Amino acid sequence: MIVNQKADIWTLACYVGHRLAILFAFDVAVVVAYVFAGWTWLALPNSPLSICGGVIVVLAGFRNASAYARWWEARTIWGSVVNNSRNFARQVVTMISAADRDEKAERESDEVRCKLVLLQIAWVHALRNHLRGTPPWDEIAELIPEREFQQLRSQSNVPLAIQQNISSLVAECRKSGWIEQMPWVSLDRTLSILMDCQGASERIKNTPMPQQYDTFIRFFINIYCLSLPFAMVDSLGLLTPIGSTLAGFIFLALDQIGRDLERPFDNLPHDISMTAISRTVEINLRQMIGRTETPQPLAPVNGILW
Repeated sequence: MIVNQKADIWTLACYVGHRLAILFAFDVAVVVAYVFAGWTWLALPNSPLSICGGVIVVLAGFRNASAYARWWEARTIWGSVVNNSRNFARQVVTMISAADRDEKAERESDEVRCKLVLLQIAWVHALRNHLRGTPPWDEIAELIPEREFQQLRSQSNVPLAIQQNISSLVAECRKSGWIEQMPWVSLDRTLSILMDCQGASERIKNTPMPQQYDTFIRFFINIYCLSLPFAMVDSLGLLTPIGSTLAGFIFLALDQIGRDLERPFDNLPHDISMTAISRTVEINLRQMIGRTETPQPLAPVNGILW
């Protein structure tokens, strides 16, 4: 996620760099043909083009609003991941305890509490990597017992498998009498919400924007931008590349913005800052179980918070 609020002209131009360069070169070719080769028939009336431009802006704006809705839904889902991860850890720490109160049972219940919280941290890291298509093993290796870690390597959906391990461990706590009925129901509800968050994230990841949005709107924008110099060359002459490129930049930027926002889990600079969110969850949950050694919060790199 881009967090740098400052943007210079060069950065803005590079945002649609190669397409803008192609448009500028095409504008120059049209001007050369019109002014120096005498191809005056290239000039077109600009009234129809103005009408088409208004229609394209409306279409691109509607598409970008839909893309932003996807991006914001993804951010809302991960906000829920943070909140419910904290809720889960809080419930585990305060609701699970040994019934017979002897030292050995207390020690065992404390180990189970720590294991559940660490598994929840592993789930958050695994979900992030699952959505981005990257391996999670380095980050979750120290959070999961070796035997369970090796079993996870054969799973196609690692966060789902971790969630299953968490549920099984909570069920064992219920059978051992370490958690009463109502707290157990509350814990199970929290786990269900976390599972819903995973399903909603996978839905966004696996359901692209309708192809018509991408194909037709980009086609219309490209045709419109290539038509601009023909409508401007009669009035602007040698200044046509400047006017056409500046006008085309607006449409090309609108198109690129929509394409960036519609993919919030692709590990690109415009994504949701899931790495920073995961780090925040890990810090919070480790502190809730009394761990003093925690990683540092993630800082932006070159204006980008991953």
